[in-house]
Amino acid sequence: MARNVNFDLNHPLMEAGLESPIDEDGVHDSFNQLIAEQSQNGGLPDAFELQQLQRDLDEEGRDDVPYLSSPGPEFRGRIRERRDVEWEEDEGQVDPLIGERWSSATLRVLSSMPSRTIGRSRGAIISQYYNRTMQLRRRRQSRPAIKDFSRSARPSIRGYGMEADCADAEDAEASKRERLVNNLQNLSASDRVRMLRAMPLSVSEKSELRTRALKKEKPTLSGSKIPCCSRLKYYIIIAVRQSWYSWLSFLHSLQLWQVALKRVSGRFGSGVLSYFLFLQTLLFFNLFLFLVTGAFMVLPQAVHPPPSSAGKNSFSGLELLTGGGYFSDSVMYYGYYCNYILRNSCQDDVGVKNFSVFNETRQDCISKQHSYNMPLAYFFTIGVAFFITCIILVYSMSKSFGQSFRVDKSHSILAIKVFCSWDFKVIKKTSVKLMSENICTQLKELLAEVTHKHVIITMCQKLRRLTVHGLAWSICIASTISCVLGIYFFSDYMHQDPLLKEASLLALPVVVSLINLFLPGLFVLAAWMEDYECPSVRTYVAIGRNLMLKVSVLGVLCYHWLGRVASDPEGIGLQCWESFVGQELYRFLLMDFIFTLLNTLFGEFLWRLFSEKVLKRRRKPVFDIARNVLDLIYGQTLAWLGVLFTPLLPAVQILKLFLLFYIKKSSVMMNCQAPRKPYRVSQMHTIFITLLCFPSFLGASVCVTYTMWSITPSSSCGPFRGLKTMFQAGKRWVEELEKDNPNLSLLARAHSYLVENPFFLFVGAGIFLIVIYFHSQVVDGQRKIISLLQEQIENEGEDKKFLITRLQSIHEQRRTPARRLTSQDSNY
Repeated sequence: MARNVNFDLNHPLMEAGLESPIDEDGVHDSFNQLIAEQSQNGGLPDAFELQQLQRDLDEEGRDDVPYLSSPGPEFRGRIRERRDVEWEEDEGQVDPLIGERWSSATLRVLSSMPSRTIGRSRGAIISQYYNRTMQLRRRRQSRPAIKDFSRSARPSIRGYGMEADCADAEDAEASKRERLVNNLQNLSASDRVRMLRAMPLSVSEKSELRTRALKKEKPTLSGSKIPCCSRLKYYIIIAVRQSWYSWLSFLHSLQLWQVALKRVSGRFGSGVLSYFLFLQTLLFFNLFLFLVTGAFMVLPQAVHPPPSSAGKNSFSGLELLTGGGYFSDSVMYYGYYCNYILRNSCQDDVGVKNFSVFNETRQDCISKQHSYNMPLAYFFTIGVAFFITCIILVYSMSKSFGQSFRVDKSHSILAIKVFCSWDFKVIKKTSVKLMSENICTQLKELLAEVTHKHVIITMCQKLRRLTVHGLAWSICIASTISCVLGIYFFSDYMHQDPLLKEASLLALPVVVSLINLFLPGLFVLAAWMEDYECPSVRTYVAIGRNLMLKVSVLGVLCYHWLGRVASDPEGIGLQCWESFVGQELYRFLLMDFIFTLLNTLFGEFLWRLFSEKVLKRRRKPVFDIARNVLDLIYGQTLAWLGVLFTPLLPAVQILKLFLLFYIKKSSVMMNCQAPRKPYRVSQMHTIFITLLCFPSFLGASVCVTYTMWSITPSSSCGPFRGLKTMFQAGKRWVEELEKDNPNLSLLARAHSYLVENPFFLFVGAGIFLIVIYFHSQVVDGQRKIISLLQEQIENEGEDKKFLITRLQSIHEQRRTPARRLTSQDSNY
């Protein structure tokens, strides 16, 4: 009888099955092949079912008016009894979609649909993959000789016409299966595995096909018949392959903080994990910067130290906080580096003299062998390091854009996580527990996103929220401006008179660090007042407010260092202002680390103890992602600003990040709890890289470029003493090359047009920005196209429901006159 059929395309499992529409043509082609094969196969049970439905339809078609004009009494009684039974049965079968039952004609159409036939006919599937294996054999290898086959495996022409004439469906399916096994036998191992994986059959049936194909496979050569050279070649290939896999496994085990990151991800989710991944990224950037500056600047100067002064400071321990004293006369700062060419041949004759490459030197020391131009190396090392860092940042940001801003419905990802995320190679108990926690947390985040509902609010509620948001932002902006003005006037006051003691130099870094410690707490209170429903929105708003604070503070400090200190160093008693700025940056970086530890101690550890012991609550603090990430960006900006004045500052930043990772990881695992509302942050890492590139690296690059192009270096220290700008070091080197070899005049002109002219610098920066913009636009266009295709798939589903509903209504209209005539006849 007729049954109810429901089509609910909004069901989560239906949406989870929507894949990319690229493979849609191949799917329709396979459906057409299946339908054609089923139409040719007359012995299958599906054909019998369709024939029975056709007979039922023909019987219903006889219920028209001409046929019922003179029916016999027996036939009318039989028809009336059947109609009464059908009406009584159909009263309880009401479809929730359209409120009508499905007729046999509609069921016939539904049973002929490819989605209904592909899962029921194994014979059609086997025939389809038999054709595919035949095509793959013809494409991959030439036809083998007939003598290489066993008698049972030889193809027969009689088998191809057997399907149409076979009366038994099981015999036809067995014949198809035998031919498929024969074809699988002659495929390579990789093609056989790939073909078996693609078959829509059960695992047991696939295993049976594979076993039968392996049993029929006869090895061409036994182990004793393999030649010695071929055996040696196979042994070498296997040894190389095993060595390669062992090397890959070893490299994977050397991945930094792999287990710790998995533990954090399993307990706290992707939001907290993004912080530690970002810290790992910053560590690699500083490691690269340290290797470049150490190899081309620090190491050559350490091997060839300049003449030491008589009054060298002794180590007292305070230098670890201030960065001055003993460290002032070391490779750590700009003023220690010499401004002459380092030569091994003149090392014994130098004595206490300071040879300058730009002044007159002794003729016997002018040797082109084993020379190293320190001013030129200093200039080009900084420039090349910043250029390569810029390329890496732009590439990372573009790659992160492509990975995060893609269209991925939560239903689809949820299905993938449920069915495909477990790794069955994991056997250790700790690894199994870690993986289960990780998958559980990811499922919580996805379910929270799926079940999130947008609440419709009234106009009064919207006005109230806008008022609260405006008040919160006003408080944040006003507090930021007041703190920035305080830093501006305090820095001016500290440097009005000559500096007194080294301990007083810590006043400005301490004040700035205190502002960075307490003002984000005010931002947290403002966010609590706003009461955001979505945790991700709260995180992004906090990132914006903390970014506003950090950028404002760094802007005032850069103006103080490059506008006040560098313009009038004699007024505050400085002989080498570059080394002083390097010491300031070292102090700021160290104070930032110390106050981060204090925040971890008081804000997380002591608060947890206070909440458990005094308040008698088990509620722990939540890890503040925005605040901690902006602290990392602030410290990295200081490191990029200071690499010109303190070449070893990246080493200090590396040590800081190492310690910070273990301290933060231990504090998070002991003192923090996961967010009460799980949320997935698929674009968090992309936002962090973008903030690192544009406000942080771009601002540091502008300050360093301005220093090298416009500010006059100190005349008594550093590799650029005696020059108007640092940039003239490269210009004089090019002029000397042109004098020594006139054929290199083209290089001088290229240097003057490409390096000296700032227009090309802006053009290069513009090209990078254009590349990033076009990449983001391409990704956005792909997202829109995929969204349109998914919408088209949903519309096609609605069209199918509409057509089936129309077919049902037409059939009901056709049956209504027959019912009326039957009821009239029964009344007579």
